[in-house]
Amino acid sequence: MNQGNVVSAASRGVTHGTEGASMGEVLVKAGRITLQDAERILHLQYEQGLRFGQAGLRLGLLTQADIEFALSCQFDYPYLVRGKSSISESVVAAYEPRHRLVERLRELRTQLMLRWFTDNNTRKGLGILSASRGEGRSFITANLAVLFSQLGRRNLLVDADMRHPCQHALFGLDNRIGLSALLSGRGGPDTIQRIPGLPHLSVLPAGTTPPNPHELLARPVFGSLLDQLAQQVDVVLIDTPATSESADAQVIAVRAGAAMIVVRKNTSRVWRVQGVSNDVSDGRATVVGAVLNDF
Repeated sequence: MNQGNVVSAASRGVTHGTEGASMGEVLVKAGRITLQDAERILHLQYEQGLRFGQAGLRLGLLTQADIEFALSCQFDYPYLVRGKSSISESVVAAYEPRHRLVERLRELRTQLMLRWFTDNNTRKGLGILSASRGEGRSFITANLAVLFSQLGRRNLLVDADMRHPCQHALFGLDNRIGLSALLSGRGGPDTIQRIPGLPHLSVLPAGTTPPNPHELLARPVFGSLLDQLAQQVDVVLIDTPATSESADAQVIAVRAGAAMIVVRKNTSRVWRVQGVSNDVSDGRATVVGAVLNDF
């Protein structure tokens, strides 16, 4: 499992509860500046009426990354540092909280909370579907998982695409054991892997590709597993195979109770997307909506 350096209150010895600490306290405790540096910054801060970060930048004792680190600690908002984590940089929500794409995905997260992940809904699973490969389904699933975890929701990402899995690669995880092992009665508690630096996020990778993925997903044990997991977390996001290649995604959506369909701009065919929606509805699962991926 990757051990990415994280910009959060839990990293570099900074404990939770730093929300009330000053920026100087956070940075000294994290080892980013010395007490002597902090004193120099404070002197200039009071002398010229600056913010602590502004004074530190002016003295050359702080970088913008230091300031963002401290703010993330103070507001309990974890994110990672590029180049210091094995998590793919395509999981942009883990690295760039102000990115335009991340803001768009936050809007999607809000819609999902209003439409499906409501306080009175006991179903916590959501299958993320697309008609074909290459439409951005896994990309959106991974980034949404990070965003839900940053909200403080206990979030589990399940890679149920046992044909062409990729979540283990996106999060830098060992894929030798995963969902396929659990469904065949061979997995243990360590099959679900925590993501360092994103304290509310766990990932269940697909595991070894089995000869019978559809049959494994169709077994009652998959539904029972989702029910058990739902008792331990607030949100379960499930990455699925393309519907054009197998019927796995339909089974997953029915077991989860709901599906969201990813549509790629200028690529997805309307008739295929409508077919996905119809298949999910025929299985008596809820189609929460569709999201247009134009990135």
